[in-house]
Amino acid sequence: MKELQRITYVEDEPHIREIVQLALEELGGFKLQCCESGMQALDTAPQFHPDLVLLDVMMPGMNGIQTFRSLKQIPEFADTPIIFVTAKAQKHEIQQYKSLGAIEVIPKPFDPVTLPSEIRGIWQRNQSAQIN
Repeated sequence: MKELQRITYVEDEPHIREIVQLALEELGGFKLQCCESGMQALDTAPQFHPDLVLLDVMMPGMNGIQTFRSLKQIPEFADTPIIFVTAKAQKHEIQQYKSLGAIEVIPKPFDPVTLPSEIRGIWQRNQSAQIN
């Protein structure tokens, strides 16, 4: 099973980016790339080679769903797991994100202290599902 090390996080709100960066780098020990827009993620994530992408839904310009679809068009991202991190997490919305191919949805607000272990758990379940 591949270990989760590199995460790209796409979020337009600076204070949320800071909280997640602190939680995932300091508490989780992950190598994190933060992007403030979908366009920035498309421009820079291919060089970062993330194991996983965390993606906000509501962003100006290119929203999370558009970003998701654009990332999946890039050959090296075709199999990269993506988790939506969003306040838009009603049952029908979660079903929509999963039907796109997202492996999970983490609703906002989330607990920054438990976020690294939550992401690791999702990663491990996804890796196990790939093997079976």
